[in-house]
Amino acid sequence: MSASTLHAHAKLTRSLRVTGVRNDGYHLIDAEMVSLELADILTLQPAATTVIEVTGEFREGVPTDERNLCIAAADLSRRTLNISLEKRIPHGGGLGGGSTDAAAVLRWAELTDPAVTVTIGADVPFCVAGGRARVEGIGELITPLPHLDLVYTLIIPPLSVSTPAVYSAWDELGGPTNNGLNDLEPAALRVEPRLDTWKQRITRCTGVEPTLAGSGATWFLEGVHDDALDELLAEGAVVRVTRTIDNRR
Repeated sequence: MSASTLHAHAKLTRSLRVTGVRNDGYHLIDAEMVSLELADILTLQPAATTVIEVTGEFREGVPTDERNLCIAAADLSRRTLNISLEKRIPHGGGLGGGSTDAAAVLRWAELTDPAVTVTIGADVPFCVAGGRARVEGIGELITPLPHLDLVYTLIIPPLSVSTPAVYSAWDELGGPTNNGLNDLEPAALRVEPRLDTWKQRITRCTGVEPTLAGSGATWFLEGVHDDALDELLAEGAVVRVTRTIDNRR
């Protein structure tokens, strides 16, 4: 069987409300997510056992053992694959890199039931569906929304934020809401105070207050702000200008 080359598109959480907590501790959300042109590239080849090779600009730190969600996706779909993964999505930024890689494997295997795919990760069902959607439950309830053709500037600081730690902080803070678009922002700033430094820096450089993507660490702005980003790049941020796409299957 010939090799298959797939694009695994980053996801951006445009807004997020935490609406409750289940008895098992999982948080319920009401979010809007969109797919971006920014994408990892996977090449899949049937093999006797599943192995993965990671290349690309952001390969450092990506596991190649059972912690990699691509391997979990292959196991869930009962396939054994030789997986070549070119990492173009910065990791640790909340852009769904691991989830969308797994989703690409699941789509290829025609395993798309959200109730099943959410067992790999809360972002996986949306990444399987793609496009633009309202995402509820713990991530398994997907309602497609009309496509919006938008351009975003993503600023990913040289730090990472633990999603479980942010949700734990949200609990400890008493479940705060946020006047902005993201209920998790106060908790994320508590877990990683340097995020606030970056927020102020971005606001000063661009004249626009950014929005935190999910639990972080990515800050995003609508539109192109290339002329104001030299300082952010000099401080070690990764900057990407990308647009939304409608890649629904």
